Amino acid sequence: MTIPGNPGSAPIRVRIAPSPTGDPHVGTAYIGLLNFLYARQRGGKFVLRIEDTDRARFVAGSEQMIFDSLRWLGLEWDEGPDAGGPFGPTASPNAPKSTAPTSNSCSNPATPTAASRPRRAGRHAPFADRRQAPPALQRSASRAHPAQIAAFEAEGRPSVVRLKVPVEGETTFTDQLRGAITFSHSNVDDQVLLKSDGFPTYHLANVVDDHLMQISDVIRAEEWISSTPKHVLLYKAFGWELPRFWHMPLLRNLDKSKISKRKNPVSLIYYRESGFLPQALINFLGLMGGGMCSPPKRRSSPKASTSSRETSFARRDARQVRLPAHLPGGPVFDLTKLKWLNGEYLRALTPEAFFQALRATSSPTTACAASHRWCRRASRPSPSSAR
Repeated sequence: MTIPGNPGSAPIRVRIAPSPTGDPHVGTAYIGLLNFLYARQRGGKFVLRIEDTDRARFVAGSEQMIFDSLRWLGLEWDEGPDAGGPFGPTASPNAPKSTAPTSNSCSNPATPTAASRPRRAGRHAPFADRRQAPPALQRSASRAHPAQIAAFEAEGRPSVVRLKVPVEGETTFTDQLRGAITFSHSNVDDQVLLKSDGFPTYHLANVVDDHLMQISDVIRAEEWISSTPKHVLLYKAFGWELPRFWHMPLLRNLDKSKISKRKNPVSLIYYRESGFLPQALINFLGLMGGGMCSPPKRRSSPKASTSSRETSFARRDARQVRLPAHLPGGPVFDLTKLKWLNGEYLRALTPEAFFQALRATSSPTTACAASHRWCRRASRPSPSSAR
């Protein structure tokens, strides 16, 4: 099954949709910058949407930290929770209400969805972790006979709504960087869409919100490639047109592993409180995305003659930046290089501008406490992450 992604002449609308589950991540700024530039150079709209679908991991104040950090970097959004817009709301604290029409559609037997009770790990023996079980086995374990479902509902057992992936066949979609990508349905699991508490998962919420907000281009990290066939199936189930998909390479540590707080600071608050200038960080992230344009004017430096490309991304020249026409390699987040770049910008400041920047980084903010928490975490051994 191949579904073309061609929004035609629809206006350009892009978004980022972070979750309020902690300190704003440097990866959010990286993807946000790419979306911001894509919209600005095409006369489109840049939307900030808060996907509050994980109530267990919700962190009070995280939404405001996202606002403050993105604005500190100059990534102003055209529509958002605090800016309004024609397709609101752009935050999902009342997600069960906003997705009620969609959940009704999911209940239609004609759409590829299925209701089931939460799975037990024991169903996947001999797999120690149910996530290690092949999708086909997970699928067979999650699908119950309609009579059994009715009996469970009569008993008041908690249940979830899952995507009912076709048993046979495959799904193909077009990635604007990689071309056609095909997934066999045997490798796609029955994703939970509505949890037992009535809240949608991110997978359902982001597809519904993207459609209702008329998002033309979904520009996100490449870790979402494996989830895209599920999203494509949802678009097909609802009879909606696909947006264009762009999956950007992940930021990497020096050892080429996915960037993580165990090897690099990932909190935007950390960089602000540590004295990094926003123009240095946004420049650095622009270079990670392959953006190149005229270097900003600055005082001469011994390294200027050999490293002009390292400072060649300028936020004010967004119209000159393009998403790469080819697939770039995994960009390495080199903290040493970022420190050097920050030094270049610091040395270019007048004394008055320097002290103004110093006051901006040391001013009390609601995010300071979060930065201090990160420093305390960094001083202790970090447990392995489940996500």
